[in-house]
Amino acid sequence: MSGANVEQQMPSVAETLAAAVAGLQPERLPAALRGMAENLVLDIFGLCLAARRTDYVRAALDASDGDGNCTVFGHARTCDSSGAALVNGVAAHGEDFDDTFEGGPVHAGAVIVPAVLAAAERFALDGKTALLGIAVGVETICRLSLVAPRLVHKAGFHPTSVFGAPAAAAAVGAALRLDARQLANALGIAGSMASGIIEYLADGSWTKRLHPGWAAQAGLRAALLARQGFHGPRTVFEGTHGLFNGFARRSDGNYAKLTGEFSREWVAETLAFKPFACGTMTHPYIDCAIRLATRGIEAEAIESIVCEVAEGTVHRLWEPLALKQAPPNPYAGKFSGPFCVAVGFVTGDAGLAAFTEATVADPRIRALAAKVRFVVDPANPYPDNYTGHLRATLRDGSVVEERQPHLRGGAHEKLSFTAIEAKFRANAAFGGLTAARTDAVRALAATLFDGPIALADLRV
Repeated sequence: MSGANVEQQMPSVAETLAAAVAGLQPERLPAALRGMAENLVLDIFGLCLAARRTDYVRAALDASDGDGNCTVFGHARTCDSSGAALVNGVAAHGEDFDDTFEGGPVHAGAVIVPAVLAAAERFALDGKTALLGIAVGVETICRLSLVAPRLVHKAGFHPTSVFGAPAAAAAVGAALRLDARQLANALGIAGSMASGIIEYLADGSWTKRLHPGWAAQAGLRAALLARQGFHGPRTVFEGTHGLFNGFARRSDGNYAKLTGEFSREWVAETLAFKPFACGTMTHPYIDCAIRLATRGIEAEAIESIVCEVAEGTVHRLWEPLALKQAPPNPYAGKFSGPFCVAVGFVTGDAGLAAFTEATVADPRIRALAAKVRFVVDPANPYPDNYTGHLRATLRDGSVVEERQPHLRGGAHEKLSFTAIEAKFRANAAFGGLTAARTDAVRALAATLFDGPIALADLRV
């Protein structure tokens, strides 16, 4: 094909997105995006600190053999940019307590914040460019999840991993001020590196915890390759052998959801922050269970609980039902509808302390979880809205119901900054930080975008 014919081709999806990203300037970002980004980095810092002494974070850190000047949140040791992005991404998502975009669902912060801050330290970027990178990355991963809703999950892949790699490439590319051609190559390279198989629950595998870190590392590396002139496939998203055909089993997605009004309308402003340390789709059901318990009903007085659920959540939260009613380990419990309902009812919460070996083995929680089953509600609005419902039949024959109309912490009922800060402080305490060090990290998050990126207060 001649050069003239190549020039006459319509821009690909990646090229259209790259052009929009390349035209952005940090000073023109909406003020609401800075507020979102400040909340996001505070949340991610707290999550990494909470997980810093876990076996899976230690394994990821020990496996990162590249030394450098980049901070591993909650650790004295520093790594090269790839190692820091990997370990911080693993830690941020490890307890499934991180942010969610409801339309996906995808977890943006665990991929984007580690990738951008590692690049910022490595290349001495300032806060304004880091803010631009985080805004672009969050927007990109959220919009990618809307192109073919539910299909990546249904095909057996983790959307955070699949979409995280190109989103991290866009984020780091924006922060490094790559031009449109370089950005398009970065998207193509990263899309070719995406992965995310999710056979991970019952056997105790750590691979889902790895996905955001791997995506952050892959996206960072893709941006650096493109910066040096490495080429990626121009039709990485819509092509016959592209990302959507590979992971969603179709290539005719709604790409306007990705590129339409990019940089003029920001879906990133609707990012949801989690109040509970488990799969987002369980949260409205936990709220229902906690409210049911406040009626003075004892777990032993319950004969059965039936939850109305969305068909798209069944394979993740409700089947096989016998296994979901008796999860074999705490991590599996985070993705079990019956267990989350039971632990919320019995303990009144579903934070980090609710998912332990002790709670999984607790006979009272297990007995109640065994009574929880589901029916599919064909009118359920998931994934556009996350709702909850339970109908409890008591031993005396009476029936009580609870409904939750939306995700608490999401677009319909955002968590206040006070709640996000309280979550951060609780997570930092869980990770063993002193009050003084916690205050220093809190102050760092509040001023991160005002000057040079300096993360020494996170080196514990």
